[in-house]
Amino acid sequence: MKITRVETFAVPPRWLFCRIETDDGLVGWGEPVLEGRADTVRTAVHELAGQFLMGADPLRIEDHWQVMSKGSFYRGGPVLSSAVAGLDQALWDLAGKAYGAPVHQLLGGPVRERARAYCWVGGDEPAAVGEQVAAQREAGFTAVKMNGSGRMDRLPNVAELRQVAARAEAAREALGPEGDFAVDFHGRFSAAGARRAIEVLEPYGPMFVEEPVLPEYTALLREVTAGTTVPIATGERLFSRTEVLPALQAGVAVLQPDLSHAGGISEARRIASLAETFDVAIAPHCPLGPLALAASLQLAFCTPNFLIQEQSIGIHYNTGAELLDYVADPEVFRFHEGHLARPTEPGLGVRIDEKAVREADGRAESWHNPVWRHPDGSFAEW
Repeated sequence: MKITRVETFAVPPRWLFCRIETDDGLVGWGEPVLEGRADTVRTAVHELAGQFLMGADPLRIEDHWQVMSKGSFYRGGPVLSSAVAGLDQALWDLAGKAYGAPVHQLLGGPVRERARAYCWVGGDEPAAVGEQVAAQREAGFTAVKMNGSGRMDRLPNVAELRQVAARAEAAREALGPEGDFAVDFHGRFSAAGARRAIEVLEPYGPMFVEEPVLPEYTALLREVTAGTTVPIATGERLFSRTEVLPALQAGVAVLQPDLSHAGGISEARRIASLAETFDVAIAPHCPLGPLALAASLQLAFCTPNFLIQEQSIGIHYNTGAELLDYVADPEVFRFHEGHLARPTEPGLGVRIDEKAVREADGRAESWHNPVWRHPDGSFAEW
């Protein structure tokens, strides 16, 4: 079996899919996207495919990962690792179809029968959090995540801290003591500011606080984790085992690798194993499309230290299309009491509506995150 074709499809709202085809007609799908840099990653996918994959045996997944990741003298970074990630997903999808088994079976078999998931509530400037949390609770979800703040000063003032606390109070009131909410700081605070903000959250018992500091300040995470009982999470902007190691050493409680950014299933599996040696849980980051979610779930079902799965159905970023628009059989993503059942179909376990994907290709607007500024005109973290 040889790889004969690699295609990419840029589809709304902001996703990039790749399709690998072999000479015996098997097809594998993946999602190699980096939000805001989809065109750049698309170019990288075709460079890697042309240089390393065309004419090759698709079942040599580990060797392909090693060569794609390390075959160039200059390596690493989000663009390359995202391109590798989507191709890696597609190769695992192909392997599962070739062997007639879900990917998680190829990785040792299931350790659970359902995976807990959470919904996003609120946007970049969160408001009416209580109403949105209550709606998700009514829909059967037991966990949500929300932004902790909008634009934020590096050192939050009393009024800003009260707003952070008020959102948490509203979420806790809507969920009751049994539900969970996570708070995403999005790297908008300094380490000192994050410590102040986490302190006001403690009485409301958040499941975790995500990205209290920017990934380039991972060395400061120890100051944050040591000063609170709130579990600290990070990892969506860390792309390899070597990059997550300092965060693990700093005492984070939850690691959030993104399977469309951090080298795909192959590297995320190794990241999860490394996290297990630190007694750290895995909560894959996934505000993306159906293939990224399907790949994340394959990891979830074979990973002992899996905690909860992010998913993007109904997320505020999805304009112009939704996750289920590209899925031939949406049953695989049907929620029951806030959980997803273990997929049993071969490969990634999701059947893509290829006609819908081909028709949507090219209709995606070039998405970029907003650039925020403080009142004095200086750059502010989004």
